[in-house]
Amino acid sequence: MLRPGQTAPLFEARSDEGQFLSLLALRGQWVVLYFFPRAMTPACTMEAAGFETLIGDFQQRSAQVIGVSSDTEARQALFRDTCHLSFALLPDSEKRVCRAYGVLGGLGGWLGLSQRCTYLIDPAGTVVRVWTVTEPGQHAAEVLRELSARQPVSSPGQR
Repeated sequence: MLRPGQTAPLFEARSDEGQFLSLLALRGQWVVLYFFPRAMTPACTMEAAGFETLIGDFQQRSAQVIGVSSDTEARQALFRDTCHLSFALLPDSEKRVCRAYGVLGGLGGWLGLSQRCTYLIDPAGTVVRVWTVTEPGQHAAEVLRELSARQPVSSPGQR
C-alpha cells in the first residue's frame, strides 16, 4: 500500500462508459481514487452512494472521484445504472491499477478483489492521505472533510 508523500502511480484505462482516464491528464486537480471489492454488494453500494451524494462538493473543490474495482465493465455499468452514479468507475479486471496501488491482499487478494482503500492525490500527483475504510456509509464525508481542510472551495471564476 502506498503512503502519504509517495508519487501516485500513473495509469491509463477506460471507464465503464468507455471514457479514457489518465492520472497524468488529471494533474492540476485533486483526485479521490477509491478502491472497493465488488460492485452491487451492500457496503460498496453504501460507499458509492455517499460519494454520489457529495459529488457536487467534490467538484466545487476541483476534485475528481474515481471508483476502482476488479469487476468487469458490464458489472460496473450495471452498478452505475442501479446506483445512479455520475462519477467515473474504472473496471480493473486485469488488476493493473489495483496492483500498482498495493490494494490486493489478504482474503481479497486471494479472491482477486481489492481491499477497501482510498487515496487522496493532490494536483501535483502526490498521495497526501490514505484510508483503509471501515465505515463505508460515512467514508465520503470523511474524505470531503480532509479535502476541505487542504483546499477551500473555489470562488466563482477561480480554478
